[in-house]
Amino acid sequence: MEYRHLGASGFKVPVLSFGTGTFGGKGEFFQAWGETDVSQARQLVDICLDAGVTMFDSADIYSHGSSESILGEALKGRRDKVLISTKATFRFDADDPNSVGSSRFHLINAVDDALKRLQTDYIDLFQLHGFDAKTPVEETLSTLDDLVRAGKIRYTGVSNFSGWHLQKSLDVANRYGYPRYVANQTYYSLIGRDYEWELMPLGLDQGVGAVVWSPLGWGRLTGKIRRGQPLPESSRLHKTADMGPPVPDEYLYRVVDALDAIAAETGKTVPQIALNWLLQRPTVATVLIGARNEEQLRQNLGAVGWNLTAEQVKRLDEASKVRPAYPYWHQEGFAERNPSPV
Repeated sequence: MEYRHLGASGFKVPVLSFGTGTFGGKGEFFQAWGETDVSQARQLVDICLDAGVTMFDSADIYSHGSSESILGEALKGRRDKVLISTKATFRFDADDPNSVGSSRFHLINAVDDALKRLQTDYIDLFQLHGFDAKTPVEETLSTLDDLVRAGKIRYTGVSNFSGWHLQKSLDVANRYGYPRYVANQTYYSLIGRDYEWELMPLGLDQGVGAVVWSPLGWGRLTGKIRRGQPLPESSRLHKTADMGPPVPDEYLYRVVDALDAIAAETGKTVPQIALNWLLQRPTVATVLIGARNEEQLRQNLGAVGWNLTAEQVKRLDEASKVRPAYPYWHQEGFAERNPSPV
């Protein structure tokens, strides 16, 4: 397993990490993702560790804390062999007005509660799950600074921030000497390349590494979706398509056609090719793979140990290219002074 520095930090993470959104299955949304229990989670963790996948990512809202609790049980006795990443910001308790956001009150409680569920003394990477525009950035960052100094978290990051959210936070961190965010847990896939417009150039410039979530385009690049064929009964898209990023059918089929052609050339599966493409993109430190069972996990693990050729990458780039929003389409006309990051 290859390890890469996370952003501009000295912290190294495996290029594949395991996302535990499938642990727990509480509520209609997460039930569609998976219902992995403690026993099944231990088996998946065993497979990950054997393959060198040592980082496990969760969040407090995944199955209302059950994902973190199951992960904590599955990692018992081997905490020193793994890296734990988790997140908080979104509402956790519907009846508590302070159980949401990135305030000092909520972040301290959220971290303490996560530590208990995960059965650990520290979190290797703690990320804000979203931007809180109602809490001063200085309050958020000073709180994270206190938590780092207390030894409860070691590195900090964000998720689902826009470019200005992230840059403002980095500027405040620089001004007051607070820990800088080194990770941006971001949606990025062959059928979702918006990350390249603003956040990738920012990551390159400011030393923020991408932790990629939903690398298979919200379950659309599993190899089971084909032009002119009905959606497989087993697909979670039946229940979650409207909750994730929209993808026009013809665009999806165009990308899948290109993936199929390269799969025939390489002998690799569609998901393996889609994941390998991501691993060759600038700023990408680690890609989160999820799995409801051993078969899915082992297939995703096959994305490493080889590389697409430059010509194959170019074909996938062309098949997945879309016209960006303004001002990015305008900037493309001035590549001499404002080159693309890819």
